[in-house]
Amino acid sequence: MNDYDNLIRYCAHVQTRWATAENPHGEPGGACRPANGAQDTAAVLAASRKAHPCLSPLRAGQTAVLADATAASGIVRRIWITIGDRTPEMLRSLRLDMFWDGAATPAVSVPLGDFFGHGTARMTTFQNALFGSPEGRSFNAWVPMPFRTGMRIQVTNESGKDLSMLYYEVDYTLGDRIEADALYFHAHWRRESPTTPLRDFEIMPRLGGHGRFLGVTLGVMADTAGFLKTWWGEGEVKVYLDGDSVHPTLCGTGTEDYIGTGWGQGAYATPFQGCPLADHEKHRYGFYRLHIPDPVFFHREIRVTIQQIGCWGPDTIAQLHGLGVRLTLGGKPVDMAAAVGAKGYGLFERHDDWSSCAYFYLDRPENGLPALAPVAARVAGVA
Repeated sequence: MNDYDNLIRYCAHVQTRWATAENPHGEPGGACRPANGAQDTAAVLAASRKAHPCLSPLRAGQTAVLADATAASGIVRRIWITIGDRTPEMLRSLRLDMFWDGAATPAVSVPLGDFFGHGTARMTTFQNALFGSPEGRSFNAWVPMPFRTGMRIQVTNESGKDLSMLYYEVDYTLGDRIEADALYFHAHWRRESPTTPLRDFEIMPRLGGHGRFLGVTLGVMADTAGFLKTWWGEGEVKVYLDGDSVHPTLCGTGTEDYIGTGWGQGAYATPFQGCPLADHEKHRYGFYRLHIPDPVFFHREIRVTIQQIGCWGPDTIAQLHGLGVRLTLGGKPVDMAAAVGAKGYGLFERHDDWSSCAYFYLDRPENGLPALAPVAARVAGVA
């Protein structure tokens, strides 16, 4: 039975809830009520006319619980957020945490902007199968997130200033029958600024257990000073599965190839792959790949990386050589004079600013991966 078939099914045991600023706990009959509990007709009428539709403000250092449920199974089905300050600093300073089944540590602990597909913390208009921002002003997710005994979703303002407004809606159901083989949703964010030549950027550090790698949002701010405006995206994605050590089981052919295009990448968005942000002038890129029709399962462990390899051409190699830049590939120096004379193309090791938000399902509600980097490391240089 597919999702469209499910539209005609009636589920007597399932209850629908929307958690919002007006009904934060999704209580039956709990929306559009006076905030102070007043019962007089005037107060009730006033509350029903959009009395407090958002959190205002979310103060610096404050944590707001957007949705919670206890002693119940269910599925988080949709999250929508919009905020009054959508600068790169705020998008990286807002920490989104999700806890399943009373776990002590979150399954999701990531910057809000990157989680919702805005690579390099810059708002763009896009739509894919799991995330979207219809006009570049909002954050939407439709990732199924099951829980067996409870859940909590919260946002913490780790910036140094108050956030004027936070509107949100978390749509979930209660009473769903969660099958024994259903997995928990997780997300993990990383950044290296800059990366280290010959050391692949880790999208997913080695993780034990069984589950499914769902995909990734990536952000690149390329070094346009040391390497001029050369192409940065020749690195291969490598997926190490179930005992792989030196060599992975899965390997791509280049950055733009991994997201389904070729010979560089411009701005586009499709259901499973895209590049919503392609700033060729500043060499800033935000892109994604979702492994929905092509599942990546792991049974014992997984590790996902991408190389930092660039490409020079006839013009850029001459400029780099003239500036005295020394390039390497695989630990060996590139013969710059010979490359200039050949008037062709070649590869070289790079060091750029890379960030990633990996999405995956796991057999348990905690993943044991490193905690989210401090806010200073997240926002440095993103303006």
